Amino acid sequence: MASNEQQATFLSLIRAEYVLLFSASVLSLDLWPSKAYFGVYAAVFLCSMGILIFRSVTKPEQVWYQARALAESVKTLTWRFAMRAQPFDDTRAADARADFRKLMEGILDSNRHLGSALSGTDSASPQTTDEMMSIRDSPLKERKELYLQKRICEQRKWYEKKARSNKRSAKIWMGLGVIAYALGFSFIVVRIADPAIPGWPTEPLIVIAASLIGWTQIKKFNELASAYTLTAHEIGLTADLITDAISDEAFSAAVNEAELAFSREHTQWVARQNN
Repeated sequence: MASNEQQATFLSLIRAEYVLLFSASVLSLDLWPSKAYFGVYAAVFLCSMGILIFRSVTKPEQVWYQARALAESVKTLTWRFAMRAQPFDDTRAADARADFRKLMEGILDSNRHLGSALSGTDSASPQTTDEMMSIRDSPLKERKELYLQKRICEQRKWYEKKARSNKRSAKIWMGLGVIAYALGFSFIVVRIADPAIPGWPTEPLIVIAASLIGWTQIKKFNELASAYTLTAHEIGLTADLITDAISDEAFSAAVNEAELAFSREHTQWVARQNN
């Protein structure tokens, strides 16, 4: 998936920058002063600067956000089409397919700049598959059961799992940050007690603490945990709407309400990433 690849690229570049900055902080201690030593020191800074420039020019994080938006848009259109929800509630399958193609063309036209990122995806397969058409033709009861199981329940479990994971990660990274600050503080206190005592180097700890702060800001653990928990609750409410739907019209409205909840979470996710 293009968004996953771009996410991995972006985070790998960030990790590489942090490793290089930490290496530079260690080298700044002048452990073995020599021409070769300072040559390595300069090379580390040069590599770090190169990664920064590369990241600024290629902007993999923007491609990641946009590719995720495209994937979510295609997914929600596909589910609406398969469930015969508006605007794909036409009686004639040909009319529904025409509406689907028109909306898909609009989405793809507005994301043509992602062509290189999507080059590895399968573009030869049909936009409306036999499985999608078979689901459309199935009775309301079967469509409800499928949507509840494969869309509502699976997505709710995913959001609940991600919420727990982000809460746990937030605690872990906060704990690591506290440890880094505590070590730096203890090194300084020792020098305050007796300035004659050779002090432990604090520069690497400063870089570690700054990197931990930067990583938690990039990953936004607490914000995502709250957002995913809220979305899981919203999905639970839409599950009741799906279950209570006794007509195609009510089911169509319930599906659109559920897909709106997914779209709302994604819109908020993009806004958080851009801030």
